[in-house]
Formats: sequence, C-alpha cells, structure tokens
Amino acid sequence: MTVLTPNDAWQRLVEGNARFLAGRPDHPSQDAETRARVAANQTPLATFFGCSDSRVAAEILFDQGLGDLFVVRNAGHIVADTAVASLEYGVAVLATPVIVVLAHDRCGAVGAAVDAEAPDAPPLPPLIAAHVAHIRPAIDAVRRARPDEPVDADDVIGAHLEATVAELLRASELISAAVADGNLAVIGARYRLAEGRVERRVAVGLP
Repeated sequence: MTVLTPNDAWQRLVEGNARFLAGRPDHPSQDAETRARVAANQTPLATFFGCSDSRVAAEILFDQGLGDLFVVRNAGHIVADTAVASLEYGVAVLATPVIVVLAHDRCGAVGAAVDAEAPDAPPLPPLIAAHVAHIRPAIDAVRRARPDEPVDADDVIGAHLEATVAELLRASELISAAVADGNLAVIGARYRLAEGRVERRVAVGLP
C-alpha cells in the first residue's frame, strides 16, 4: 500500500472536489467489493473535522467513498475533548496524513452565536448556548477588526475557522507533534454551499 504524504492526500481531496464541482463525480469505493474489503480494516486518506450541517457531507463534496475519510462532526466544528480524542485517533491509530477542518457558508451555529449577542435576543436552550459560546472569540475578533460596522456572520465564519485550527493545535500535543515531525498537515478549508467549491484558507504543515 502506498503511504501518502500530507500534500499527496490534500491533492487527492482537491481532485475529488473538482469532480464534484464539475458535476462529474466518480463515486469511488462504493461497490460491494469495497464494502467487503473495508469491513475488516480501514485506511482512510484523511481525517475531517466539520460541522454537522446536512449540506456538508465530506464524502460527497470530495467524491470519496467507504473507508476513504475518517469524519468527526459537531455543530460549528467546536473544539471539545470528545472531538479532539476522535481526531487524535485518526492520526495516531489510523495514520491519516492530513486533518481538514471544514467550515461552510450560512453556518447555523455561527448564526446562532451572532444573533445571541443582540440585546433583545431570546435565550437559547442551555446546552446550545454553552456550545455556541465557543464561537464568541471569533465574534470579538471581527468586532475588533471593524469596530464601526455591524458584525457580519460571514466574517465570523472565517475567523472561527482560523481559531478552530489554532485551538486544535493547542489542545492536542499529539497532533501538534505530528505536524512538527512532518507527518501531518492541518488544513482549514471553507465550503461554498451554492457553488460546491472548497477553498483552502489555512494550512499548517503544507507549503
């Protein structure tokens, strides 16, 4: 089996998104033979940390199939202990050479966090409020950058993506060490819902 470098793995993902974007997906690794093969063992080419949004399924956006991606999701890709542990599994046990943090337009979690800042905003359910509170630092960063303008949720999405990548590297010594050793890249990317395009925004461990 060929060992993929971080750059090799990312390029395969880029090629898969290009097929999806063009409306000509290969739908690889989705047949009965693959299903039988991966039942005994998985060797995914990438680990994903994304939002739970129903419109942002990494296997579809990157034209991959069974056993190709190890995917961790929660609303708004919030760095929490359970998410970090799962991502570490993708690196330490499954030896994936890249982690992709995948943000997207019109994120409901970001929208909820921004809306909750309004003085007359109705209270969110307690667990949801505690969850989206992790997006407040990105809101504050946008507000500091444009103090005379209303906070734009689109800007917060970008700021939160960058913050998620940085927080993930701070939260996991295992992941940051793998990056330092050259065995792993952590990429922050943004998916454009209407276009189908994934744009690389942050790359740690890639040229």
